[in-house]
Amino acid sequence: MQKEFEMSTTGELNFFLGLQVKQMEHGIFLNQTKYCIELIKKFGMKKCKESYTPTATSTYLDLDEKGKSVDESRYKGMVGSLLYLTASRPNIMLSVCLCARYQSNPKESHLVIVKRIIKYLKGTTNVGLWYPKGTSLNLTGFSDSDFVGCKLDRKSTSGTCHILGSSLVSWNCKNQACVTLSIIEAEYIATRSCCAQSLWMKQQLEDFRVILNHLPLKCDNTSAINLTKNLAMHSRTKHI
Repeated sequence: MQKEFEMSTTGELNFFLGLQVKQMEHGIFLNQTKYCIELIKKFGMKKCKESYTPTATSTYLDLDEKGKSVDESRYKGMVGSLLYLTASRPNIMLSVCLCARYQSNPKESHLVIVKRIIKYLKGTTNVGLWYPKGTSLNLTGFSDSDFVGCKLDRKSTSGTCHILGSSLVSWNCKNQACVTLSIIEAEYIATRSCCAQSLWMKQQLEDFRVILNHLPLKCDNTSAINLTKNLAMHSRTKHI
């Protein structure tokens, strides 16, 4: 016979692994405001000016071999702290991941970008994720790519995200594994990655008895969409 046991309640969840949880009548709000403020203080940027964006649209980073080196341990600490913050701040993921590529022998040009991200955080400490109550559970994927975004190895960057109902539940920004020869191929790879994530999430939702038979995937490249629909053209994608 199974023995009975008692469980004590600790009340409403307010804080979990650095995430602040605010449960309200119309939904749940997740943020890392406290962690963000501590991060700004930790790296001595409490009195810095605020920035309106994490990085400029014209930002370009490379190895900068002729640049002046900076403290590698401090740089890694700043990047690591920012990476943890992306758990509730997908809007800084692209910029942080870009800086993370240069953790070995970082230069002043890399540190400038990291500091700009922190300046942006200073003015947006209360930003987080909002999950409204009572929305329909429809899963939609979005994909995009930055063709030959990395000037070092000529690889493109895939960006994907998934909306469940009206809430952002998954996001990803990653260098593609191969070098593509056209924008179509870069978009196709990003779409493929987004599709794989959609199928995985569909399987996970089935464990909660949520059955989804239609999974829309949004892509802004007509040629890439046509490539997925035309089976005769799949021979052109074997190398990717």
